[in-house]
Amino acid sequence: MFVLLFAALTQHAAPPNLVVVYCDDLGYADIGPSSGKLARTPHLDRLAREGCTFSNFHVSQPVCSASRASLLTGCYANRVGIHGALGPNAKIGLNPQETSLASMLKAKGYATACVGKWHLGHLPAFLPTRQGFDSFFGIPYSADMWPLHPEAPKAYPPLPLLRDATVVKAALTAEDQKLLTGQYTDEAVRWIEKSGDKPFFLYLAHNQPHVPLFAGKEFAGKSGKGLYADVIEEIDHSVGRILQTLDERQLAGNTWVIFTSDNGPWLSYGNHSGSSGVFREGKGTVWEGGLRVPCLMRWPGKIPAGTTSAAMLMTIDLLPTVAGRVGAVLPKNKIDGGDCWGIVSGTPNAKNPHDQPDDGYACYYLQNELQAVVSGNGRWKLLLPHTYRTLAGKPGGTAGIPARYSSRKLHQPELYDLVTDPAESTDVSRHRPAELQRLQALAEKFRGELGDNLTRRTGSANREPGRAP
Repeated sequence: MFVLLFAALTQHAAPPNLVVVYCDDLGYADIGPSSGKLARTPHLDRLAREGCTFSNFHVSQPVCSASRASLLTGCYANRVGIHGALGPNAKIGLNPQETSLASMLKAKGYATACVGKWHLGHLPAFLPTRQGFDSFFGIPYSADMWPLHPEAPKAYPPLPLLRDATVVKAALTAEDQKLLTGQYTDEAVRWIEKSGDKPFFLYLAHNQPHVPLFAGKEFAGKSGKGLYADVIEEIDHSVGRILQTLDERQLAGNTWVIFTSDNGPWLSYGNHSGSSGVFREGKGTVWEGGLRVPCLMRWPGKIPAGTTSAAMLMTIDLLPTVAGRVGAVLPKNKIDGGDCWGIVSGTPNAKNPHDQPDDGYACYYLQNELQAVVSGNGRWKLLLPHTYRTLAGKPGGTAGIPARYSSRKLHQPELYDLVTDPAESTDVSRHRPAELQRLQALAEKFRGELGDNLTRRTGSANREPGRAP
């Protein structure tokens, strides 16, 4: 009896492994657990059955680099000086002085690995191995930033593949890109198998289904529903291999798996893009289609199986929530996320720590433009005057060639009730003056702290990105 009790206590005390699978441009309605019908996703369906589907999960910004900065730092990306999508000529990156999720866990004795797309600075000083990761295998920025870009081929140099800080292939070809999802998965599986006794953090950042779309040989044409569906099914298979490896290594019981995306679908690419479902617009906008992304989490015995949560969460909340589970010290620099373990673990009546009269979430985009604010409970969203892109009802492009967006300007603030109107179709600002006033005050609070280029405000608490010498 004593031996069994000791073994149980030891197992309970072991820090959890963490696996984060971060897709690129995956739409809310692209997978089965989020009512997607295009592709078969049996392994993601399994993840949902064995964990929780979060239907109100958001990224902080609807674009690559900024979204990733928030995921890894627990901060609004503009607080840490990251805006938009960094290109191959960028001289900045995520400042290594920031505490990343990897560096926080590394300080707690974790083994850490980044596999896939990085996109937080391609220069040596900003690569994953300088940001808390023991190893890196992948590409330094988006897969379309290469000479085969359909719209701007002369703007980009060859796309390299890196291991740690060493270029292992200087110029990826289309045939090489077809192999990447499988190679990333192979790398992740091998790394888990060699993890030893240390707890580990695996950040698997697929560069699919961002254009250009590529499916491996086993998956090209397999779905019968087009290349985009092929790509989704290969990502699903990749998740299945990760889950199988955890099972075989008897690690599943103490591994927290998170599957999500960096932003919504790039709608201008039409049949080479995903779906935001009922939500308005997509990537590159702060409408729900750009910010609300699919999210599945599994941790047996800690996250209730087969459940769905409609509670508001954002990627900035992951770092402090993880910190609370592993006993890590929060960064010395101010972060923006809150510990939302009560929501993640399904605790009855759990409240989001941002759900306070003077708190909520900021939705920045472009160069420090505050375009929307959301109440901490996720119900009320105030769209602030700004210009956004839209297809305006026109179809997207075909075969990897995008359609042209048009621009629309929001001249007055618009208030939406996301509980009754998730499609953001009816402005209720005239009928909810108290909520309008409260969220306008919240917007002013964010402007004072983080600035706002739309109203020519300079923030008091923005930090500098890393800069190349």
